[in-house]
Amino acid sequence: MYGATGYAGKLIATSAKNNGLELILAGRNQSLLATVANELSLDFRVFGLDDSQAIARSLEDIIAVINCSGPFSKTSKPLVDACLQTKTHYLDIAGEVPEFQALEARDAEAKSAGIMLLPGVGFGVVPTDCVAAYLKDKLTMATRLILVYETVGGVSQGTANTVLPTLHHIGVVREAGKLIPSRPAWKKRRIDFGYGPVTAVTNPWRADIITAFQTTGIPNIEVYTVFPNPVRFLMESSQYLGWLFNSSLFQSALASLIKTLPTGPTAAERAKGQVRVIGFAEDETGQQVTAKLLGPEAYDFTALAAVAVIKRVIQGEVKVGFQTPASVYGADFVLDIPGVIGFN
Repeated sequence: MYGATGYAGKLIATSAKNNGLELILAGRNQSLLATVANELSLDFRVFGLDDSQAIARSLEDIIAVINCSGPFSKTSKPLVDACLQTKTHYLDIAGEVPEFQALEARDAEAKSAGIMLLPGVGFGVVPTDCVAAYLKDKLTMATRLILVYETVGGVSQGTANTVLPTLHHIGVVREAGKLIPSRPAWKKRRIDFGYGPVTAVTNPWRADIITAFQTTGIPNIEVYTVFPNPVRFLMESSQYLGWLFNSSLFQSALASLIKTLPTGPTAAERAKGQVRVIGFAEDETGQQVTAKLLGPEAYDFTALAAVAVIKRVIQGEVKVGFQTPASVYGADFVLDIPGVIGFN
């Protein structure tokens, strides 16, 4: 596991250890890595991602690598390059469109090397991808898919650093099978997960726009997220505030603010958290099917889902090429994750 000293990496390593899996931890900072490895009584390997030969040497005897080191737009390529060379399966916990597009573009290379490229083995995108697959099974001629999710709980510095500086970036929706540029928070929906109505807005960066199409073939896909009100306001205003987001002063101030945040939610905070997903599929006649899924807090969900995938990969349950969680393991895979309730 590369990125073992980060917040999510530590959770996954701990969850794996608790489930009888002893991962080899990896990263570039020897002292931090040694501390985590000693705490969990695990082996570790030190290498940076700027040395292709060092990466390849470190993966020569490895079945699979799970990348937990963001930003994945920078870390996935050197690791995948090495995985193709060493015939090592690649997993990560990414969750945004560009990161998945980059791996999708390497599908042929992965098939030629006989390896699987499986991004998004955490909260992004396991629960939503499995909901999409379930809805497709229920309505095989579906032409429209809407996925909505909410996370209850805190955020890590890593997540904040991924999301907040880029709230003004144009994303995509899926229309007639094609990716169409879309502004953040272009549309709103009132959603009730069973705890009262909340406002969700279109999230044009969420990787389900790639994975749900790969999994289901449904040609029209939108993803909505329930964001905190200040974040939603910034998204809705981003078309007018682009100059502000693009200013070095604003980005510097935002980076300083993010550094003041906790590394991530505490165990007690995670225990109170929850993830909520609702999906709607519709065919050309107007027939609609719905599915709802509840699960543990997002970071706990990521750790549990990643471990569940790792177990299956070790057992040889892989498909070569670029894949999605549900395309490899099916819609019911998510129901094997402790604490998940669905598809009611």
